[in-house]
Order: sequence, then structure tokens, then C-alpha cells
Amino acid sequence: MTDPTREIRMQVMWNRLISVVEEQAMTLLRTAFSTSVREAGDLSAGVFDPSGRMLAQAVTGTPGHVNTMAEAVLHFISEIGRTNMFPGDTYVTNDPWKGTGHLHDITMVSPSFLGDTLVGFFACTAHVVDVGGRGFGADGKSVYEEGIQIPIMKFAERGEVNDTLIRLLRANVREPDQVVGDFYSLAACNDVGHRRLASMMQEIGLATLDDLGDFIFTRTRTATLDRLRALPQGTWDNMLDTDGYDTPVRLAASVTIAGDTVNVDFAGSSPVSSKGINVPIIYTKAYASYALKCVIAPDIPNNWASLEAFTITSPENILNAPRPAPVSVRHVIGHLVPDLVLGALAKALPGQVLAEGAAALWNIHMSVRPAPGHPGRRAEILMFNSGGMGARPTADGLSATAFPSGVMTMPIEATEHTGPIVIWRKELRPDSGGDGEYRGGLGQIIEIEPLPGHEFDFSAMFDRVNHPARGRDGGQPGAAGSVDLDDGTKLKPKGWQHVPAGRRLILTLPGGGGFGDPARRSPDARAEDATKGYVTSKSGISE
Repeated sequence: MTDPTREIRMQVMWNRLISVVEEQAMTLLRTAFSTSVREAGDLSAGVFDPSGRMLAQAVTGTPGHVNTMAEAVLHFISEIGRTNMFPGDTYVTNDPWKGTGHLHDITMVSPSFLGDTLVGFFACTAHVVDVGGRGFGADGKSVYEEGIQIPIMKFAERGEVNDTLIRLLRANVREPDQVVGDFYSLAACNDVGHRRLASMMQEIGLATLDDLGDFIFTRTRTATLDRLRALPQGTWDNMLDTDGYDTPVRLAASVTIAGDTVNVDFAGSSPVSSKGINVPIIYTKAYASYALKCVIAPDIPNNWASLEAFTITSPENILNAPRPAPVSVRHVIGHLVPDLVLGALAKALPGQVLAEGAAALWNIHMSVRPAPGHPGRRAEILMFNSGGMGARPTADGLSATAFPSGVMTMPIEATEHTGPIVIWRKELRPDSGGDGEYRGGLGQIIEIEPLPGHEFDFSAMFDRVNHPARGRDGGQPGAAGSVDLDDGTKLKPKGWQHVPAGRRLILTLPGGGGFGDPARRSPDARAEDATKGYVTSKSGISE
């Protein structure tokens, strides 16, 4: 028989633990140098037991970071070794295959000691503005061209920072103050988590987290298995074509629900690409698991036990790219994995899964410099932008919303502050959401110009230009995206390109697919679309 007093006490401590990791994440948000972290929330934070199993994650963060971090901690424990861990240590890597999928993400793990006892680990991840090499883009031919690689190593031992690592970083990146500042922010984030955890354990009288961890995992596992056992059993397939770099890429998935497990297999996907759009399996696992969880158990806390039921397999291909494949913009293909998996689940659960959306963030990295013969300043600027989400089974899709990543769109003011550019326009794109009983979310139109006397190169990392989001259950596709100069010059959706002085770059972001037969959309909803300017044609999409 369960003890109700113990149950309540354990639940309170579980909530306290979530508060601890949320404060950990807030520390990173408040102290980060990079706008992608500070303004967009491109980060993760979590606490793990001494075996490396994730106990709790911060609400603030992205699935790509959180779910890869859940596996990455095990790599840290294996490579550092328990006998080489001391109070005050912090470990670091940006290894794409043991971290979060590309070199721009820095993962830090810190052991948490209570006295001489190792009680757990804190981990965090953030995207930094530069890691050297070719810069943030898909043009590299191998990971060796994409930036400095940091194997799993000590950032600090017993509180003493590794000065040699700091010097190497400064010598290899374009924005050394920002990058090094973010390294210290990550370390501080884990330190805050450790101090809050120690305070909580001393207040409550806990010597270890063993009992609390058992409570968390038992409750989570039971709830997840209850959901799985209520699902239909079988295998469902889906395919999704995407823009790729120069030629289209096909993604394929088979979702098998069998008893207490769900497996996703990506056999049939395109082979490894020669360009940096490949995805290490650790990142593919992260977003495939997220898609499954969105449908099967969205309200169950995300931890080791809730993720344990999901298994991901794939032969070597673009979704399981081996070292040293180029992987810099692995997020573009990786963000399409949920649409791919959800398309298979929609066949198992008809009428219950949202339509496809823009999916991949429309990140743009701008390298701004004075035009020849003009004074000015240089800057590296990273800007996150989102297209429209797919329509839901009972509601319109969200406009200009990052799904599946969940990051926020950076404010114009914050982006302009980082370098000599002007953003003349950033507005919702009418007629971009797919028609249906429920309309797809709208994309955006963004217009960027270098300040007088400046020019910039930019790295395009865009998709859904040639393969728009598909509707579901009779819904229409969303509008495709486009990349242009203001003189009408068409640009490519991927690769480094140039914007000369006096020209403006126009990004037209894709919309989400519609859900259900357009004939079933209510007259009131159509009237509201017209009133708000979301739709300017009777058909729902004018382009």
C-alpha cells in the first residue's frame, strides 16, 4: 500500500528539482553573449543521476538540445571516468556525434558533489555564434572544414579553468569575446544548478537522489506504458521529399508500435550528402523521439524513463551520417524528421495528427563588412526566423512559430544591435497558410539591408522552397518559400551568397499545410481571415 504522505513529499521534491533546472536555464539566458541563446532560447539544461540518466529538464530549451544531451552525458561519464571527477570540475565538448549534432553547439557537464559523494550531474547546451572554419553553413565537404573540434575534455578541474583551451578558442574563432563569454555562461549555469540542488538536499535532509530518482522513473515509466498500450499495434510508413542542397533529398520512416515500445527506422532515406546537411544519429533520435512524445505522451514529463520506450534505428544514410561527414546545418533536415514521423503516425491515428509545417528554422548567418573603399565595422550576425506551423485537427496552425524546435524569434532591435544592418520589414505573409477546414499557419516576409557603406555575405539554410508543407486529410499545401534580392534576383535556398551594398535581401518564409476539406471551413473563420488580412483570395492561397 502506498504511503500518501510519502507520495506528496516526493511529488513536491520532484517539482523542486524542476525549479532547480529552470533556474539553471534562466542563468544561461541572463548571462549568455550570443543572441541565439539570450533572445531565442536556443539552449537546454537538465539534471542527471550518478549513472547519467536524465531526472528532469528545464522547460526552457529545445528538443534537439535536450534529447541529445540526455545521451551525451553518458559519453562524458565514459570518457572522463569516475575516478577523474572532482568537486569544481566542468567538462565540455562540441563533438557532433557525442554532443548535439554539429560544432556550433557547446555542451557542458558538471558533476555535483554533496561533500565527497557524487549525487548527480548538471548539463547544459547552447549555440555559439562562431566556431571558426567556413562558418555556419552547408558548404563544407567534411567536419574538418566546419570549425574547431573540442573532444570531451575538462573546461575546469577543481575550479581552475583550462587556460590552454581558452587560448585555442580565441585563436580559432571570429568572435572570441562572445564565444569565450558563452563558455563561462554555460559553466556558471551548471554551477547555479549545483548550488541550488545542494541547498535543496540539505534543507530536506537527502543524502542522495536515489529514492527521488526511483519515484520519478517509476511514475513516468508507468504513465508512458499506459499510453503505449492504448495505441494500435502495427507498422506504418511515410516518405517526405525535401530541397536538399543542389538536388532533392528523400526521407523515409517506418514507425512500429509493438507492446511496450515504439521503433522508428529510417531505412530508405537518401545517402550521405557531400554537403553539410547531414544529420548524426544522436540528433535524428532526439527529434524522432520528440515527434513520438508529442502524439503519445505530450503531458508526461520528459526524462530517461519517458524516452526509454522509444528506439531509433537507421542504416548509414543522411539521417545517420558517420564521421567525418559535414553536418554544420544538420538542423535543416533534422527539423523535418518530426513531420516525417508524424506523417506515419497519422496513418495509425487518423484525424489526430497535425499537418506538415515549415519545420526547419530559416536561420541566417550574416558576415557583414565595410564595402571596398568605405569605413565601417565587421560583425557576425545570427538571426532565427520561423515559418508557419501545420494546421491542427481542431484549430488553425500557429503563424511564424518554430515547430519542432520551439525557439523564439529574435527581436529586430536585438539583431540590429549586433551589427551594421537594417531590417526594413518583418511581417506575416498573407495567403501562405494552406487552405482547409483549419488553415495552416502563416509564414513571414523579412527584408534586410546592410547599412550604407557595408555589404554582407550570408549563409542560406532554408528549406520548403521547392517542396512546400503538405496538408493533411484533404487540407491544401502551404505556400513555398523564396530567397531574393530586391531587384528580383533569385538566390539559392542553401549556401553562402552575397548581398552588395545598396541591395536588400528578401526572405519569404513558407506557410503550414491545411487540415481537412476546405469546404468545411466555417464562414465565420473565412471572414475573420479576410478581416485580419491573413487571406486575400477566396481560394486561401493566392500564390
